[in-house]
Amino acid sequence: MCMNTPRVMFCHVEMGVGRGVYPSFHLLLLTLLLFIYFSFLQDNIESNRPDPNVRQEDENTERGNWSSKREYMLSMIGYAVGLGNVWRFPYLAYKHGGGAFLIPYTIMLAVAGLPLFFMESSFGQFCSQGPINVWKAVPILQGVGITMMLVSIFVAIYYNVIIAYSIYYLFASFQYPLPWSVKDCSSTAYNITTASLNVTSENQTCQNEFSAGQSPSEKYWDSMNETGPVVWHLALCLLLAWILVGGALFKGIKSSGKVVYFTATFPYIVLFILLVRGATLEGAKDGIEFYIGSKSNLTKLADAEVWKDAATQIFFSLSVAWGGLMALSSYNKFYNNCYQDSIIVCVTNCGTSVFAGFAIFSILGHMAHVYQRPVSEVADAGFALAFIAYPDALSKLPISPLWSILFFLMLITLGLDSQFAGIEVIATCLQDAYPKVLKSKRGIVTTAVCIVLFLLGLPCVTGAGIYWVNLIDTFCAGWILLVAGLLEVLGLSILYGGNRFIKDIEMMIGTKSALFWLWWRACWFFITPVVLSIILVWSLYTFTSPTYGSVAYPDWGISLGWCISAFCLIWIPIVFDSDRLAFVIQRIKAACSPTEDWGPYLECHRGERYGTSGATDANIFVISNKFTTSL
Repeated sequence: MCMNTPRVMFCHVEMGVGRGVYPSFHLLLLTLLLFIYFSFLQDNIESNRPDPNVRQEDENTERGNWSSKREYMLSMIGYAVGLGNVWRFPYLAYKHGGGAFLIPYTIMLAVAGLPLFFMESSFGQFCSQGPINVWKAVPILQGVGITMMLVSIFVAIYYNVIIAYSIYYLFASFQYPLPWSVKDCSSTAYNITTASLNVTSENQTCQNEFSAGQSPSEKYWDSMNETGPVVWHLALCLLLAWILVGGALFKGIKSSGKVVYFTATFPYIVLFILLVRGATLEGAKDGIEFYIGSKSNLTKLADAEVWKDAATQIFFSLSVAWGGLMALSSYNKFYNNCYQDSIIVCVTNCGTSVFAGFAIFSILGHMAHVYQRPVSEVADAGFALAFIAYPDALSKLPISPLWSILFFLMLITLGLDSQFAGIEVIATCLQDAYPKVLKSKRGIVTTAVCIVLFLLGLPCVTGAGIYWVNLIDTFCAGWILLVAGLLEVLGLSILYGGNRFIKDIEMMIGTKSALFWLWWRACWFFITPVVLSIILVWSLYTFTSPTYGSVAYPDWGISLGWCISAFCLIWIPIVFDSDRLAFVIQRIKAACSPTEDWGPYLECHRGERYGTSGATDANIFVISNKFTTSL
């Protein structure tokens, strides 16, 4: 039988008749990888090197540095360029006027994306600390760093599940015909796309067995209340995903910096191949026109929803306010040109989104031609595009397994790059918090984090696992990041001081003219906070209870989502109030202590006991009074 989740169907048994060797291949491959990984783990634990993340040639002998500038740039590009570039931007573009969507998209890049990206990367590089310790600059906002770390933890849980889905589809692609193109209704390889998109061109008999407009997967699972057992093959794929992440990060940036040479460049090769192949297919022109062609609608620019989606896509696409930018840049050398790096990474990220749209919609146009349906009816956002619509389109091509293998391998590499930075945030925060204990135990910390997150991710690979993925994504990777980003820019520009922050940056990249800083001052002091505030208010005002397809979440599921959000954000007021409470207690203590001139009036009578007594307490009183006044 099949364990179906809404619109994505995973089978308990091998996909297709006569493929009994397939699970054995799974087990053999995973056993081999486990053996290699733990052998590698043992070798490094027994190494005499006190800290594998530090080399003699490193400028920072405490934390280590990137081995080369190329590794840092590839890591930053890999972190910024993720799955959203492939499955969300193209959908938003054709939804909001095609080519016209590039206008608000570019404007939001300039007023929100670049200013925050430049701020975060220079902030982390200046103090060489992770997203929690950087707030030594403004201790009262240290809770913002804790929020970033917690969001990274929750996102890492479900993000690796998406990578596990891609790994499973990659394994399934080593079959011909592809499992989701099988027409036999009785086969366990039932046509996933036909079930999900409700197309009738190839499997009318199967569709008639189900109610109109409802896919078999939606009929099988009604809600999160029917979670079911863990799907073993997805759990194994999830384990493999965490092994890949843990192995790449075992030595921190020294090992992940080598992996990104492949994971950050391979997606571009695949996108180029898919674009060339898609452009030669019949119907590709229709797909391109739906995406960004002659059907561009400039009147869409008058719609506030378009600007909100453009700003949101820029904000999340660049991965600002997640803590990863600070964590990665904290391993830079002090005099690295973080300004130039920010421009290159942001432009590359946005260019990749546009480029990926051409590759995606050229092939979706061909799929629409095959089914004789409009492109808008075969294209969808999120998981449906990556795991349903596009795989089905690839199944219509000659040598379909080849294109499917390339596509899902691209998704895996896109996901791994972003996941590397997310785990780096967690490991960096832990090591910065306990440097004496954890400094030389990078491998052990990374392994422990991966094991814990793997166990926490098991509910996401049950029968209703896709519900959990969507729930965490809705309540963790949404407006919480807007709150963190807003507090970040306000904290640095107002509390810490924007001009002071600019002088800190000039210590690293050299003195710049007032004209150079004019735009950045305008953004940090006014434009960016206003834009983020508008997006945040609009997001909360238009918030609706999440659904997945036509299935609504139970009340307890929505309540759990709000509890997750509250758990991430509550540390901001807790740290704020604890700092204020500490200073209040200090001031009360100073107010209850003798003043500096207390004691015998004549100096000859004061002696050693009252010669300097009271000075310390008086100073405490003055300092705390200044702090309270500044607040």
